[in-house]
Amino acid sequence: MTKTTQRFLESRPESVAEARTFTAEALTSWGLLGRGDDVRLCVSELATNAVLHGTAPGRGFLVKLDADDETVRLEVHDSRSRRPHPRRPDDTDTAGRGLLLVTALADGWGVEDRTPLGKIVWSSFKAPGRTTA
Repeated sequence: MTKTTQRFLESRPESVAEARTFTAEALTSWGLLGRGDDVRLCVSELATNAVLHGTAPGRGFLVKLDADDETVRLEVHDSRSRRPHPRRPDDTDTAGRGLLLVTALADGWGVEDRTPLGKIVWSSFKAPGRTTA
């Protein structure tokens, strides 16, 4: 049985923490805590990208989670069509590592077009099994 939840957030820095809390609460209620740290870090990075690069003025972004017995899928929907790409930051750079972290932690990730505008940046995680909260 697939479980789905989503939350629309304003494009502001505080929304990144709200996205993490929303994700943690959903995973806890579903009993999927084993990869919780990975999923929360990835939602943090993808929400940050949405706030900084993905939302047009006056628009927000959507965080969506789907889970079944095998996979947790995280999606961040935003209003700009420009596709993100992992960068190769220098050791002294203070930014530019978000998608490198997503690549390292998720079992897969990608970008899809969104109708009527924008994109969906997704990451997927093999479910480690249920645990109790």
